[in-house]
Amino acid sequence: MSDRVLVTGGAGFIGSHVVDRLVDESYQVRVLDNLSTGKLGNIQRHLNSGKVEFVKGDIRDASVVKESLNDVNAVIHLAALVSVPLSIENPNLTFDINLVGTLNLLRSSVEKHVDRFVFISSCAVCGNPESLPVTEQTRTNPISPYAESKLLGERYCLGFSERQLLNAVVLRFFNVYGPRQTMNDYSGVITRFLECCNQKLPLTIYGDGSQTRDFVNVHDVASAVFASVTSKVKSEVFNIGSGKPTTINELAKTIIELAGSESTVSYGKSRAGDIKNSYADITKAKKLLGYTPKVSLKVGLQSLVEEKMVAK
Repeated sequence: MSDRVLVTGGAGFIGSHVVDRLVDESYQVRVLDNLSTGKLGNIQRHLNSGKVEFVKGDIRDASVVKESLNDVNAVIHLAALVSVPLSIENPNLTFDINLVGTLNLLRSSVEKHVDRFVFISSCAVCGNPESLPVTEQTRTNPISPYAESKLLGERYCLGFSERQLLNAVVLRFFNVYGPRQTMNDYSGVITRFLECCNQKLPLTIYGDGSQTRDFVNVHDVASAVFASVTSKVKSEVFNIGSGKPTTINELAKTIIELAGSESTVSYGKSRAGDIKNSYADITKAKKLLGYTPKVSLKVGLQSLVEEKMVAK
């Protein structure tokens, strides 16, 4: 069996950490990325060493996708438009990238006899869950175009797998954070809070701050992705989170303290598409993938604060 893995979106924040892990495990890696949000600098050391091959292209381009799948045994599909606010602003683009692109990749993977397909989904597919923690059996109820596109992507992948066209698994990421996460208009809350602390600006919380999230470190996420590539399980959905809830108020307080910042907290109106409360039940991933998150939120945030201080 070939040990070559294609990582779509592999120059991005999460994808580059997945690439790191695959290289550390002596896999041959090919990255397909259009660099709309990813950065070559995230994987430059691997490109320099010749351990990673890079293809610049879009997952909606059938010819580029087919070429990138040559001699590939497994696909890790991370490329997507992931911003909830942007998906509300531009749902057509969201569905074009997240659905047309995914279907294109699935069809080409079958044609190229790819064995393993790992689809990266999101806890957003469950919307505002009726009970907590969120399990893989929790009723899906997407409340944004992004979440809807991810749910349909899951169904495509599982359908291909159930028809035995390839072996697919779905990983539902919760709120991933860590090094290389960039600051932009649609950044995650941790990145925004850290940037505000650096600039001595107020930390803006949308809503009253009592809403909960499950923050999981990118290094733990990369371990889960690697486990899903090497596992024999198929046609399964897994929650990938820390398994612990944190309120946004608690998060803001912790970041301000760790950064030694004088920033205050301000509150704004809740945003459309935002979920009220969510955290993962990771029992299934622990049992079938051997997944156990190792980086606590405080330790992970401390390393991010130190990284930001060095960057300054």
